[in-house]
Amino acid sequence: MNKQKQKGIRFILCAAFFFAMMNLFVKEAGDLPVWQKCFFRNLVAGFIAVGMLLKKKERIVIPKGNGWPLLMRCVGGTLGILCNFYAIGKMNIADASMLNKLSPFFSIILSVFLLKERPNKKEVLAVLLAFSGALFVVKPSFQMECIPAVFGVASGLGAGIAYTYVRKMSKNGMKSDVIVFCFAVFSCVSVIPGMLLTYEPMTTKQLICLLLAGASAAGGQFSITAAYFHAPAKEISVFDYTQVIFAAILSFIVFRDLPDVWSFVGYTIIIGTAVWKWRVGREEISKEG
Repeated sequence: MNKQKQKGIRFILCAAFFFAMMNLFVKEAGDLPVWQKCFFRNLVAGFIAVGMLLKKKERIVIPKGNGWPLLMRCVGGTLGILCNFYAIGKMNIADASMLNKLSPFFSIILSVFLLKERPNKKEVLAVLLAFSGALFVVKPSFQMECIPAVFGVASGLGAGIAYTYVRKMSKNGMKSDVIVFCFAVFSCVSVIPGMLLTYEPMTTKQLICLLLAGASAAGGQFSITAAYFHAPAKEISVFDYTQVIFAAILSFIVFRDLPDVWSFVGYTIIIGTAVWKWRVGREEISKEG
């Protein structure tokens, strides 16, 4: 294994840990409205994004043809965060994290319609296996207890929409720092009406937790950007699923909360599918080389 790939793996493991910490701080903030959680989480990321643009002296330029994709990336990402935060507040952190990690499989489906990419048979099989695994985590029923899990799946869909449009913009010459900045601004501004209508006074602890959630999210974003700078996604993306392991450990340490047996079955199917898809991708790269 070359040094660049080793660095990529280390950075993506750091990103997984940071995002698990983000979810932990969001849950620790207590029963606050999701609009409020989303605003403060993205406020920190917004300041950091502005700092990065100023440091690089980079202009905010949106190349022609990227306006609509950028809007959809922002909308999908914001909805994904809102749904994820709702699920985290009502579910085990590891379960919510696992459902959010369905995003790569949603991206395969969405790429058919948005990028006109045709998935091969193995990718179709991967999607079917991943969603069958999600059923064990969701445990669908006609009871109200199922609703948070549905939001967890919706968070994966929102993230899948966001990632698909990021790919589309990267092909059109859009700078990643500008995408991060636009998303941070949009996600803060767009949730203000909801936050004002549902605002609840926060304790010092809750405010600190939300600010730490924002700092953790920023750490995760910078780490994952560094990871993909050192190694291609097909080589290291599977290690992002360690977030679920970190989330399960943190959830047990802080809340003494463990997923049930059926959730572990779902984790095994989804992560196993991701590992299989990753191995297939590596084999295809080696054949092309």
